[in-house]
Amino acid sequence: MITIKNNNEIAKMRESNRIVGLLLHKLDDIIKPGISTYDIDRFADELIRNEAGKAAFKGYSIPGLPPFPAAICSSANSCIVHGIPSKKQILQEGDIIGIDVGVYKDGFYGDAAKTFQVGEISEQAITLMTVTREALKRGIFQARDGARVGDISHAIGSYVMSQEYFVADNLTGHGIGRSLHEDPVVPNVGLKGKGPRLKKGMTIAIEPMVNIGTNRVIEKGWEFFVADGSLSAHFEHTILITENEAELLTEY
Repeated sequence: MITIKNNNEIAKMRESNRIVGLLLHKLDDIIKPGISTYDIDRFADELIRNEAGKAAFKGYSIPGLPPFPAAICSSANSCIVHGIPSKKQILQEGDIIGIDVGVYKDGFYGDAAKTFQVGEISEQAITLMTVTREALKRGIFQARDGARVGDISHAIGSYVMSQEYFVADNLTGHGIGRSLHEDPVVPNVGLKGKGPRLKKGMTIAIEPMVNIGTNRVIEKGWEFFVADGSLSAHFEHTILITENEAELLTEY
């Protein structure tokens, strides 16, 4: 069921998403060659707690898998999403890493992701990140009262394909509010004018996941990888649907 938030609920959504945006901003100074993804996770967990929030991903469960063990998803290079932080994973010069984070506070969730460069990276990686960020921007531009989910999906997918990149198979955005994942599903490919109608007061997370070499993915437990081992990037904002341009709740 798609939920419309009232003013009090929107205020709480702004707060949980504010913490998400703050964390992703702070990580710009933390993510450097030599840091482990475990240490990034520890930093994130502490910041969230200091802001009186709860790490939404830690302990999250789905059938068939153990509860997710960390505050963040840390997905480096060919890992598309849901990477698990580890003391053994030390970031190297030239890596890219997607950090996805969720925060729960006062009954409502925030969720966003950003791909970071680790030191100096290749032109290929820079272009991939630029295309993915632009795809998110184009999807958000379509998100307003009276539009349809397919308008977002088409804007993302058609742009990515025009740049000769690939949208990762079967990985989507979603509604968000009292639950981390709510209706509607927000695919990254689709047709204009199709899908659920967007209404003022809806909150959704839009998140293109873009691969260089193929749309195909390999699933290993929680983690999803590009099937051919090429690079992947991930950017996400939680937004509020308004009569005009969407409000970016997770923008710092």
